[in-house]
Amino acid sequence: MDVVDAHCHIISEDQARYPKAPIGGKQSEWAASRPVTAEGMVSRMDETGIDQAVLVQATTNYGYDNSYVLDSSRRWPERFVAVGTVDPLRPDAAENLKAAVGEGGLAGVRLFTSGSTVPTQGEWFVAPETFPFWEQAGELGLPVCLQMRLGPATGQLVELLERFPGVTVLLDHIGYPDVAASPARAGEEVAKLGAHPGLHLKLTHRNLERLQDAGERAADFLGPVIDAFGAERIAWGSNCPAAEQTLPELLTLANDVLVELPEYVRQEIFAGTARRLYPFLGRRGN
Repeated sequence: MDVVDAHCHIISEDQARYPKAPIGGKQSEWAASRPVTAEGMVSRMDETGIDQAVLVQATTNYGYDNSYVLDSSRRWPERFVAVGTVDPLRPDAAENLKAAVGEGGLAGVRLFTSGSTVPTQGEWFVAPETFPFWEQAGELGLPVCLQMRLGPATGQLVELLERFPGVTVLLDHIGYPDVAASPARAGEEVAKLGAHPGLHLKLTHRNLERLQDAGERAADFLGPVIDAFGAERIAWGSNCPAAEQTLPELLTLANDVLVELPEYVRQEIFAGTARRLYPFLGRRGN
């Protein structure tokens, strides 16, 4: 089966060339304890049978300096595309975004509004100062990964999607829905967002582990979410090496949880959606 990893991270051993500059000034635990270089990621992909991947900026190690993901995607253009982190609040954000994309440049961008080193959910991603950035992303057809937590900020997400319906937003880790508390309730929460055609979901181990724990009740989440979004708006990403498991283990986890889904649904989640979101993958593939 064709597999594209839509969410993995790399960190260089050369700190002089690629210095640390984590957002918030705090490096994530995984970046310090189990970093993986671009060379290491290629090796892990080969071991796992994954041909191509999306290098998502390690924001908790490099902040807004996208040099390493860009250099790595240029070194292995047949294997990688780069998604960088940007600051949409900058007055020149739209201009910089336009200059950063295209062949050899960024294939997408990521806004880091909450995470392991940023526990308080930021709502700045829909501030008026960001509007030129969002307008430019829409004009460029550039996917924007949004790292956020559903809940109090869901209203801001809906506001964003309604204000900029032409923008493609990819919700990292599906916004961390509380599957453990209730798969059905979490599925209903996420499914409501399916009415916004620009919104896509990134399914990672942070969701899959909870779904595995849920057993048969995993269908109470997956069913309504897939019905609402369609498989063509859901992409699998490993989150390697932020995840503690190895890349083969992460792919096995996804296969195990999704095993009962129809083959065409699985194919969309494991590769089809990512290839549409990041067309350069298809142009660079074998």
